[in-house]
Amino acid sequence: MRHTISVLVENQFGVLARVSGMFSGRGFNIDTLNVAPTHDLALSRITVVLKGDDSSLDLCMKQLRKLINVVDVVDFKEGQAVGRELVLVKVKADSKTRSEIMQICDIFRAKIVNVAHDAVIIEMTGDEGKTTAFLGLIESFGIIELSRTGQLALKR
Repeated sequence: MRHTISVLVENQFGVLARVSGMFSGRGFNIDTLNVAPTHDLALSRITVVLKGDDSSLDLCMKQLRKLINVVDVVDFKEGQAVGRELVLVKVKADSKTRSEIMQICDIFRAKIVNVAHDAVIIEMTGDEGKTTAFLGLIESFGIIELSRTGQLALKR
């Protein structure tokens, strides 16, 4: 089963290593991991998407709550959170394909953030389904480079 976990932590050295070590120590494979400061500079939010069974995850979350520097731990159930991901993708684009790429970008509300003679860099934000659909359409042009943030999530 797939889980989205939000861990609010104090912004201290080594916290990420302890949190991610807790998941790997329990045998979870982390699909995505995102860490960034919150509006309070003393705190950071770690958003983890992983697969695993419910009983192991419950035990893991209890142990996470016991870690030093962990302020809060939440497992978002289906529909409880709004999740988004940022994708930057460099795509081959010549004068013949550039207009078609721009049309796909318009449909997905993506932005072209850089244009070169032979490529464009596109920024796209959305949920996992939107991201997958966008990349599926754009890959036929030839993806040169791709970078994804992993999922961010906040409770509704």
